[in-house]
Amino acid sequence: MLDSKVELVVASGKGGVGKSTVTSSLAIVAAEHGYKMVAADADAEAPNLHIVLGVASWDREEPYYEGRVAYILEDKCTNCGVCAEVCPLGAVEEKGGKYWINPFICEGCITCSINCPEHAIRYKHRVQAGWIRLREKTKYGFPLVSGEITPGRPNSGKLVTEVKNYASKVLGGEGLLLVDAAAGIGCQVISSLTGAHLAVLVTEPTPAGFSDLQRIHRLTKHFMIAPMLVINKYDINEEFIETIEEYARAENIPIVGRIPYDPAVPKSMAKGVPVMEAYPSSPASKALKEVSEKIAGEILPKWREFRSKYKPRKPEPYIPLILHDTSRG
Repeated sequence: MLDSKVELVVASGKGGVGKSTVTSSLAIVAAEHGYKMVAADADAEAPNLHIVLGVASWDREEPYYEGRVAYILEDKCTNCGVCAEVCPLGAVEEKGGKYWINPFICEGCITCSINCPEHAIRYKHRVQAGWIRLREKTKYGFPLVSGEITPGRPNSGKLVTEVKNYASKVLGGEGLLLVDAAAGIGCQVISSLTGAHLAVLVTEPTPAGFSDLQRIHRLTKHFMIAPMLVINKYDINEEFIETIEEYARAENIPIVGRIPYDPAVPKSMAKGVPVMEAYPSSPASKALKEVSEKIAGEILPKWREFRSKYKPRKPEPYIPLILHDTSRG
Protein backbone atom coordinates (compact mmCIF):
# COMPACT_ATOMS: atom_id res chain seq x y z
CA MET A 1 0.00 0.00 0.00
CA LEU A 2 3.01 2.27 0.49
CA ASP A 3 5.45 2.63 -2.39
CA SER A 4 8.31 3.75 -0.12
CA LYS A 5 9.37 3.58 3.49
CA VAL A 6 7.36 5.95 5.68
CA GLU A 7 8.55 6.68 9.20
CA LEU A 8 5.82 7.72 11.63
CA VAL A 9 6.87 8.54 15.18
CA VAL A 10 4.50 8.67 18.15
CA ALA A 11 6.00 11.14 20.62
CA SER A 12 5.17 13.24 23.65
CA GLY A 13 7.14 15.73 25.62
CA LYS A 14 5.71 14.28 28.82
CA GLY A 15 5.60 10.77 30.22
CA GLY A 16 2.38 9.05 31.18
CA VAL A 17 0.14 10.67 28.59
CA GLY A 18 -0.71 7.45 26.74
CA LYS A 19 1.86 7.38 23.98
CA SER A 20 2.40 3.60 23.97
CA THR A 21 -1.35 3.04 24.14
CA VAL A 22 -1.78 5.15 21.00
CA THR A 23 1.16 3.41 19.29
CA SER A 24 -0.11 -0.09 19.98
CA SER A 25 -3.63 0.78 18.83
CA LEU A 26 -2.36 2.37 15.62
CA ALA A 27 -0.09 -0.62 14.96
CA ILE A 28 -2.98 -3.08 15.29
CA VAL A 29 -5.29 -1.06 13.02
CA ALA A 30 -2.55 -0.45 10.43
CA ALA A 31 -1.93 -4.20 10.31
CA GLU A 32 -5.67 -4.78 9.85
CA HIS A 33 -5.53 -2.40 6.88
CA GLY A 34 -2.87 -4.61 5.31
CA TYR A 35 0.14 -2.35 5.69
CA LYS A 36 3.55 -3.95 5.51
CA MET A 37 4.98 -2.61 8.74
CA VAL A 38 7.39 -2.95 11.61
CA ALA A 39 6.90 -1.44 15.07
CA ALA A 40 9.98 -0.17 16.91
CA ASP A 41 10.17 0.61 20.61
CA ALA A 42 12.61 3.53 20.78
CA ASP A 43 12.57 3.98 24.55
CA ALA A 44 15.81 2.16 25.30
CA GLU A 45 15.83 3.16 28.96
CA ALA A 46 12.31 1.92 29.74
CA PRO A 47 10.95 -0.18 26.84
CA ASN A 48 7.35 -1.28 27.36
CA LEU A 49 5.68 -1.56 23.96
CA HIS A 50 6.21 -5.32 24.06
CA ILE A 51 4.31 -5.43 27.35
CA VAL A 52 1.38 -3.49 25.90
CA LEU A 53 1.34 -5.85 22.89
CA GLY A 54 1.56 -8.98 25.04
CA VAL A 55 4.99 -10.09 23.80
CA ALA A 56 6.48 -12.36 26.46
CA SER A 57 9.49 -13.75 24.56
CA TRP A 58 11.81 -12.81 21.71
CA ASP A 59 12.87 -14.67 18.59
CA ARG A 60 16.24 -12.94 18.43
CA GLU A 61 18.36 -11.10 20.98
CA GLU A 62 21.59 -9.44 19.89
CA PRO A 63 24.05 -7.71 22.22
CA TYR A 64 24.78 -4.07 21.52
CA TYR A 65 28.36 -2.90 22.04
CA GLU A 66 29.36 0.72 22.43
CA GLY A 67 31.91 2.90 24.17
CA ARG A 68 34.57 2.11 26.71
CA VAL A 69 35.09 1.79 30.46
CA ALA A 70 38.24 2.68 32.35
CA TYR A 71 39.98 0.43 34.87
CA ILE A 72 43.07 0.79 37.06
CA LEU A 73 46.18 -1.38 36.86
CA GLU A 74 46.76 -2.23 40.51
CA ASP A 75 50.47 -2.98 40.05
CA LYS A 76 51.10 0.53 38.70
CA CYS A 77 48.70 2.49 40.89
CA THR A 78 50.20 4.38 43.86
CA ASN A 79 46.74 5.31 45.24
CA CYS A 80 47.49 9.01 44.94
CA GLY A 81 43.80 9.78 44.37
CA VAL A 82 44.27 12.15 41.44
CA CYS A 83 41.84 10.14 39.33
CA ALA A 84 39.12 10.54 41.97
CA GLU A 85 39.76 14.28 42.16
CA VAL A 86 39.43 14.89 38.43
CA CYS A 87 36.66 12.43 37.47
CA PRO A 88 33.68 14.59 36.42
CA LEU A 89 31.18 11.82 37.08
CA GLY A 90 32.37 10.58 40.45
CA ALA A 91 33.07 7.13 38.99
CA VAL A 92 36.34 6.65 40.90
CA GLU A 93 35.75 5.27 44.35
CA GLU A 94 38.04 4.53 47.27
CA LYS A 95 37.74 1.38 49.35
CA GLY A 96 40.24 0.27 51.96
CA GLY A 97 42.81 2.78 50.81
CA LYS A 98 42.66 1.63 47.19
CA TYR A 99 40.95 3.24 44.21
CA TRP A 100 38.76 1.55 41.65
CA ILE A 101 36.49 2.71 38.84
CA ASN A 102 32.79 1.91 39.01
CA PRO A 103 31.88 0.54 35.55
CA PHE A 104 28.22 1.52 36.00
CA ILE A 105 29.17 5.20 36.28
CA CYS A 106 32.25 5.51 34.06
CA GLU A 107 31.61 6.82 30.54
CA GLY A 108 35.17 6.47 29.28
CA CYS A 109 35.82 10.20 29.02
CA ILE A 110 39.66 9.77 29.50
CA THR A 111 39.88 12.58 32.09
CA CYS A 112 41.36 10.20 34.65
CA SER A 113 43.91 8.64 32.32
CA ILE A 114 45.36 11.91 31.04
CA ASN A 115 45.79 13.13 34.64
CA CYS A 116 47.17 9.91 36.14
CA PRO A 117 50.86 10.55 37.00
CA GLU A 118 51.65 6.83 36.88
CA HIS A 119 49.82 6.06 33.59
CA ALA A 120 48.02 3.32 35.48
CA ILE A 121 44.63 3.57 33.74
CA ARG A 122 43.55 1.48 30.77
CA TYR A 123 40.26 0.99 28.89
CA LYS A 124 38.00 -1.87 28.04
CA HIS A 125 36.57 -1.11 24.60
CA ARG A 126 33.35 -2.30 22.97
CA VAL A 127 31.52 -2.69 26.24
CA GLN A 128 28.20 -4.47 26.07
CA ALA A 129 25.85 -1.54 26.48
CA GLY A 130 22.50 -3.18 25.86
CA TRP A 131 20.38 -5.47 23.72
CA ILE A 132 18.44 -5.31 20.47
CA ARG A 133 15.52 -7.71 20.41
CA LEU A 134 13.21 -8.92 17.66
CA ARG A 135 9.83 -10.60 17.71
CA GLU A 136 9.45 -11.73 14.11
CA LYS A 137 5.68 -11.77 14.27
CA THR A 138 3.44 -10.53 17.05
CA LYS A 139 -0.04 -12.02 17.44
CA TYR A 140 -1.26 -9.04 15.40
CA GLY A 141 0.86 -9.97 12.40
CA PHE A 142 3.70 -7.44 12.40
CA PRO A 143 7.30 -7.62 13.70
CA LEU A 144 8.44 -5.72 16.78
CA VAL A 145 11.99 -4.47 17.38
CA SER A 146 13.02 -3.22 20.81
CA GLY A 147 16.20 -1.97 22.44
CA GLU A 148 17.23 -1.91 26.08
CA ILE A 149 20.25 -0.04 27.44
CA THR A 150 22.33 -1.59 30.22
CA PRO A 151 21.81 0.34 33.48
CA GLY A 152 24.40 3.07 33.84
CA ARG A 153 25.59 3.07 30.23
CA PRO A 154 25.49 6.37 28.32
CA ASN A 155 24.44 7.13 24.74
CA SER A 156 20.98 5.59 24.74
CA GLY A 157 20.32 7.71 21.65
CA LYS A 158 22.88 5.67 19.73
CA LEU A 159 21.08 2.49 20.69
CA VAL A 160 17.78 3.97 19.47
CA THR A 161 19.46 4.69 16.13
CA GLU A 162 20.57 1.07 15.93
CA VAL A 163 17.04 -0.09 16.81
CA LYS A 164 15.63 1.99 13.96
CA ASN A 165 18.30 0.74 11.55
CA TYR A 166 17.56 -2.84 12.54
CA ALA A 167 13.82 -2.29 12.12
CA SER A 168 14.41 -0.73 8.70
CA LYS A 169 16.32 -3.84 7.59
CA VAL A 170 13.47 -6.05 8.77
CA LEU A 171 10.97 -3.84 6.95
CA GLY A 172 12.85 -3.70 3.67
CA GLY A 173 12.58 -0.99 1.06
CA GLU A 174 8.96 0.01 1.54
CA GLY A 175 6.25 0.00 4.17
CA LEU A 176 5.48 1.65 7.49
CA LEU A 177 8.07 2.02 10.23
CA LEU A 178 6.06 2.90 13.33
CA VAL A 179 8.27 4.25 16.11
CA ASP A 180 7.23 4.56 19.75
CA ALA A 181 9.53 7.29 21.09
CA ALA A 182 10.60 7.90 24.65
CA ALA A 183 9.09 10.74 26.62
CA GLY A 184 10.83 14.09 26.77
CA ILE A 185 13.12 15.81 24.28
CA GLY A 186 16.45 14.10 25.02
CA CYS A 187 18.87 12.07 22.92
CA GLN A 188 16.53 9.10 22.52
CA VAL A 189 13.75 11.30 21.18
CA ILE A 190 16.09 13.15 18.84
CA SER A 191 17.24 9.80 17.43
CA SER A 192 13.62 8.71 17.05
CA LEU A 193 12.67 11.84 15.12
CA THR A 194 15.72 11.93 12.86
CA GLY A 195 14.63 10.89 9.37
CA ALA A 196 10.92 10.70 10.23
CA HIS A 197 8.21 11.92 7.86
CA LEU A 198 5.22 12.16 10.20
CA ALA A 199 4.73 12.52 13.95
CA VAL A 200 1.74 11.85 16.17
CA LEU A 201 2.09 14.11 19.19
CA VAL A 202 0.19 12.92 22.26
CA THR A 203 -0.70 15.33 25.03
CA GLU A 204 -3.13 15.79 27.89
CA PRO A 205 -5.06 18.94 28.92
CA THR A 206 -2.85 20.04 31.80
CA PRO A 207 -0.36 22.92 32.05
CA ALA A 208 2.52 20.45 32.23
CA GLY A 209 1.19 18.48 29.26
CA PHE A 210 0.77 21.63 27.20
CA SER A 211 4.23 22.95 28.09
CA ASP A 212 5.85 19.68 27.08
CA LEU A 213 3.76 19.52 23.90
CA GLN A 214 5.25 22.85 22.86
CA ARG A 215 8.76 21.53 23.50
CA ILE A 216 8.33 18.34 21.48
CA HIS A 217 6.63 20.31 18.71
CA ARG A 218 9.68 22.56 18.45
CA LEU A 219 11.76 19.45 17.86
CA THR A 220 9.47 18.28 15.04
CA LYS A 221 9.82 21.72 13.46
CA HIS A 222 13.59 21.43 13.75
CA PHE A 223 13.46 18.18 11.77
CA MET A 224 10.79 19.42 9.34
CA ILE A 225 8.32 16.71 10.33
CA ALA A 226 4.59 17.03 9.63
CA PRO A 227 2.78 16.69 12.99
CA MET A 228 -0.70 15.67 14.04
CA LEU A 229 -2.15 15.87 17.53
CA VAL A 230 -3.99 13.46 19.82
CA ILE A 231 -5.43 14.81 23.08
CA ASN A 232 -5.64 11.99 25.57
CA LYS A 233 -7.76 12.09 28.74
CA TYR A 234 -9.35 15.20 27.30
CA ASP A 235 -12.22 15.16 29.79
CA ILE A 236 -10.09 15.48 32.92
CA ASN A 237 -9.75 19.23 32.31
CA GLU A 238 -12.06 20.29 29.52
CA GLU A 239 -11.60 23.98 30.31
CA PHE A 240 -7.98 23.66 29.19
CA ILE A 241 -8.85 22.11 25.83
CA GLU A 242 -9.34 25.49 24.16
CA THR A 243 -5.78 26.52 25.06
CA ILE A 244 -4.40 23.46 23.28
CA GLU A 245 -6.73 23.86 20.31
CA GLU A 246 -5.76 27.52 19.88
CA TYR A 247 -2.10 26.52 19.81
CA ALA A 248 -2.81 23.76 17.28
CA ARG A 249 -4.65 26.18 14.99
CA ALA A 250 -1.91 28.79 15.22
CA GLU A 251 0.80 26.21 14.50
CA ASN A 252 -1.05 24.38 11.69
CA ILE A 253 -1.30 21.09 13.62
CA PRO A 254 -4.36 19.00 12.78
CA ILE A 255 -6.10 17.37 15.72
CA VAL A 256 -6.81 13.78 14.71
CA GLY A 257 -8.62 12.70 17.85
CA ARG A 258 -9.62 13.13 21.47
CA ILE A 259 -9.56 10.18 23.84
CA PRO A 260 -11.49 10.19 27.14
CA TYR A 261 -10.11 9.11 30.47
CA ASP A 262 -11.02 5.47 30.91
CA PRO A 263 -10.13 3.04 33.76
CA ALA A 264 -10.15 0.29 31.13
CA VAL A 265 -6.76 1.49 29.90
CA PRO A 266 -4.72 0.76 33.05
CA LYS A 267 -6.69 -2.45 33.56
CA SER A 268 -5.74 -3.65 30.07
CA MET A 269 -2.08 -2.73 30.65
CA ALA A 270 -2.09 -4.77 33.84
CA LYS A 271 -3.28 -7.72 31.75
CA GLY A 272 -0.66 -7.13 29.05
CA VAL A 273 -3.39 -6.83 26.42
CA PRO A 274 -4.16 -3.77 24.25
CA VAL A 275 -7.24 -1.96 25.49
CA MET A 276 -9.00 -2.34 22.11
CA GLU A 277 -8.78 -6.10 22.55
CA ALA A 278 -9.36 -6.34 26.30
CA TYR A 279 -12.26 -3.87 26.45
CA PRO A 280 -13.41 -3.20 22.88
CA SER A 281 -16.62 -1.45 23.95
CA SER A 282 -14.97 0.94 26.37
CA PRO A 283 -14.96 4.69 25.56
CA ALA A 284 -11.19 4.82 25.18
CA SER A 285 -11.16 1.81 22.85
CA LYS A 286 -13.76 3.36 20.58
CA ALA A 287 -11.85 6.65 20.46
CA LEU A 288 -8.51 4.93 19.85
CA LYS A 289 -10.09 2.90 17.05
CA GLU A 290 -11.42 6.08 15.47
CA VAL A 291 -8.06 7.86 15.70
CA SER A 292 -6.19 4.87 14.32
CA GLU A 293 -8.66 4.42 11.47
CA LYS A 294 -8.25 8.07 10.52
CA ILE A 295 -4.46 7.79 10.40
CA ALA A 296 -4.32 4.37 8.72
CA GLY A 297 -7.27 4.85 6.41
CA GLU A 298 -7.08 8.54 5.47
CA ILE A 299 -3.65 10.02 6.23
CA LEU A 300 -1.19 7.25 5.37
CA PRO A 301 -2.62 6.53 1.89
CA LYS A 302 -2.06 10.22 1.08
CA TRP A 303 0.90 10.83 3.35
CA ARG A 304 2.79 12.94 0.82
CA GLU A 305 -0.14 15.34 0.48
CA PHE A 306 -0.53 15.47 4.26
CA ARG A 307 3.17 16.11 4.74
CA SER A 308 3.17 18.86 2.13
CA LYS A 309 0.22 20.57 3.82
CA TYR A 310 1.39 20.36 7.42
CA LYS A 311 5.18 20.29 7.19
CA PRO A 312 6.78 23.42 8.74
CA ARG A 313 7.54 26.16 6.26
CA LYS A 314 11.18 26.25 7.34
CA PRO A 315 13.37 24.54 9.92
CA GLU A 316 13.36 26.04 13.38
CA PRO A 317 16.69 25.24 15.00
CA TYR A 318 16.30 24.06 18.57
CA ILE A 319 18.83 26.16 20.48
CA PRO A 320 19.11 25.45 24.21
CA LEU A 321 19.02 28.36 26.63
CA ILE A 322 22.44 28.90 28.20
CA LEU A 323 22.48 30.73 31.52
CA HIS A 324 25.55 32.84 32.28
CA ASP A 325 26.78 33.69 35.75
CA THR A 326 26.71 37.49 35.51
CA SER A 327 28.21 37.86 38.98
CA ARG A 328 31.58 36.89 37.51
CA GLY A 329 31.47 39.57 34.82
